[in-house]
Order: sequence, then structure tokens, then C-alpha cells
Amino acid sequence: MVASTSQEVIPEDPTAYKTQKYWEERYQKESPQVTFDWFKTYEDLKPTFNATIPSKESSILMLGCGNSTLGEDMYDDGYKNITNIDYSATVIKQMAERCVDRPEMKWLEMDIRDLKFEDQSFDIVIDKGTMDALMCDRGDVWDPSPELIQEVKAEVDEVTRVLKVGGKFIYITFGQPHFRKRHLERDCWDGIKVSTLGDAFHYFIYEMTKQS
Repeated sequence: MVASTSQEVIPEDPTAYKTQKYWEERYQKESPQVTFDWFKTYEDLKPTFNATIPSKESSILMLGCGNSTLGEDMYDDGYKNITNIDYSATVIKQMAERCVDRPEMKWLEMDIRDLKFEDQSFDIVIDKGTMDALMCDRGDVWDPSPELIQEVKAEVDEVTRVLKVGGKFIYITFGQPHFRKRHLERDCWDGIKVSTLGDAFHYFIYEMTKQS
């Protein structure tokens, strides 16, 4: 695999990260062997997952999988029941071909704000940087626009719907709690647990368990 470090894929307007058009064009330009991991890799996250995910048999939904190696690395470590979704048809096709030797993994084109799954379908839902793309906006981070709030609400509402009771939502981000917790709060959670990764620059892991 080749890590994507090209400046050519960075948009001049950061709000492009919110659009399907940007991701389709980006993945069409890049080689299927290119990989890009927002924030952290599986090795960094493995201790957290070991403590949070109750079993390697858990049904896992990966939101906005992109061409990250996270799903592949988890599969190779024994998590076989992983469904990966992204709203770029190109990257879903590329990843399905790249992971043809991991036959139990599923790859589906889908919008995280409109999940095509039955209620209570998954034990674990993981978002590594996908919500952050929705939040790329030129407005005031302290006072997000109604449109941004609604888009993020749609994602979190869908997560709560497809999670089983007792299931967990794991969100990995660079967003600090005073910017992110307001979007994550729901009556169905038993609370929002926050932990950090990194030394000089912190990444944040939000963990929520559905209790009703």
C-alpha cells in the first residue's frame, strides 16, 4: 500500500470535504493501492478497541470507510463481521477489489445520514473522521450553522437507530469535547466517555453505549 500524501488531493476550499463530488473525483484520480488514514491507524486504536468491543464476533459498521486500512487490519486481527460504507461508489469498488481475499467483509455505497439497514442491526458503529468531514464549514465553530447541525444530527440519529441496545458508538476525531459533545448527546446513551490519544497533539475518542 502507498500512503496518500499528495498535496494535489487537498482542496482549496475545505468545505469540499463535505461533498460527494470531491471524494468521487479524488478516488478516481488516485491508484486503488493508495491508502489514507485520518488521525490514527489500527495499531494506535487497538488497545481502545480491545477494551471497548466486547467480542471479535461483534457486528461492526464502519462509517465513511474511504481507502483507510482500518477495516482490513481489524479483519486480519480476527474481526470478521465488518460492514464498510462510503458514499463514493468508486472507493467502494476499489476496496472490494483490494479486499477480495477477505470474503466476509461487506462493502456498500451508502450515505451515513440515510442508512439502509434495519433498526438494531449492529453491535458496534465506528466513525473515524467522517463526522469531521461533515463539519468542514466556513462558519463560526462556536456557533455552527443550522445546516451543519442538521447534517450531523442526521448521522447520529441513524447511528442510534441501527445500534442494538447495549451496542456502542465509537467516534475518533481531533474535535475537542466543547465542540463535539453537543452533537453527540442523546437520551439513549448511558453517557459520553471521552479519552485521548497522542502527546503533543491530542486526538479524542468518544464512546457511547446505547441503553434504550
